[in-house]
Amino acid sequence: MVQIYLNYFLQKNTRLSLDKISKIFSKILPIYWAFLTYMLLKPGEENHEYWFMFSGIDKVLHFCIFAALGFSFIATFPKIKFSYFLQIILIYAFLTEILQEEMGLGRSMETLDIVADAIGCLVGYFTYKILIKRFF
Repeated sequence: MVQIYLNYFLQKNTRLSLDKISKIFSKILPIYWAFLTYMLLKPGEENHEYWFMFSGIDKVLHFCIFAALGFSFIATFPKIKFSYFLQIILIYAFLTEILQEEMGLGRSMETLDIVADAIGCLVGYFTYKILIKRFF
């Protein structure tokens, strides 16, 4: 009987913790998404060479920003189906790449950016799932 009450308490405590995490990320996600949209669609600038620049750094940046987006999105909506999650993120990735090309502001559409975006969002999704399993 004590074990049943203990399990109930732990489940309730876990649910409350996950709700708090979701509430925090529900504030972060819109701000991050708006900032990301601005950064992806702002006019292109001539790149200066810095010591940390290398060929393909833009793909690494796409991967990282979409990993953060994927993590934030699933943390905000933890009960969303994986297929819906993937569709929403990929539509956003495709849309931003198409808009970069069509707006004519010095940005161009690249297929490898979409690949980096997709892999990044998957890494963000699975990172969240692994952390939740590990700590909750």
